[in-house]
Amino acid sequence: MKTLVTIGRGGTGKSSFTALMAKAFVEAGKSPILLVDADPDQNLAEMVGIDLKEAGKSTIADLIVSTFIEGGGTTFGVSPAQRIENRIWENGLYEGQHFDFLGVGTKWIEGCYCMPNTALKGALESLTKTYEYVLIDSPAGLENLNRRITSRVDDVFDILDHSKKSQDHVQRAARIIQEVDMQYKNFYLVGGYRFPDELGKQAEVALKFPYLGKIAQDSQLDDYVLNGQSLIDLPNDNAAYLSVKKVLKNLNYI
Repeated sequence: MKTLVTIGRGGTGKSSFTALMAKAFVEAGKSPILLVDADPDQNLAEMVGIDLKEAGKSTIADLIVSTFIEGGGTTFGVSPAQRIENRIWENGLYEGQHFDFLGVGTKWIEGCYCMPNTALKGALESLTKTYEYVLIDSPAGLENLNRRITSRVDDVFDILDHSKKSQDHVQRAARIIQEVDMQYKNFYLVGGYRFPDELGKQAEVALKFPYLGKIAQDSQLDDYVLNGQSLIDLPNDNAAYLSVKKVLKNLNYI
């Protein structure tokens, strides 16, 4: 199993990058694939043509509430991890023709939520083993990712914009990875739509991570996002899609 995580400040294009990676894997016949939207903004589902409510599915946050908060207590003979894993399989996992999908949703309770976190982490580690590729659209901070999704990833892609805050984000993310002891193989920099490609090498030197190129600015992709159309349906000669496909080819994923 390969786990690829996309992070970045809001508006840099990380959800689009994740959706376009999914399209590239689908077109290359890679399967099975699981997409995980761990960002509270929950943009990824729309970008890949999924309406969880219409499909009768709940976010993991909602399932945590109904399982551990509203349901209360414990179920005799059933561990917390097994309880939430069963609920995710039944009510949270969207199973599609080309990939499956999970939405994490927003924080579920105030105060300490160690038991739900521990249960969810165990359940998801068990569930994700059935996939060849797990693509995670993460919020800017990786604390959320480590607690709720996985502590072991293959590649982290940080999507840059042309601001100091974006570079600060990379340094913060790298520090958090060390602090929470997240195991990863590669940390890559990818320019977002507005990132000047000529600054790529400069970012690479300053931040000490490989720069892979940028997501091409593309009006057709902008129209798809604005109108809520699935990026999976973009033409295969779309410039933004080809730029993401090039990144994956250079990494020998497709």
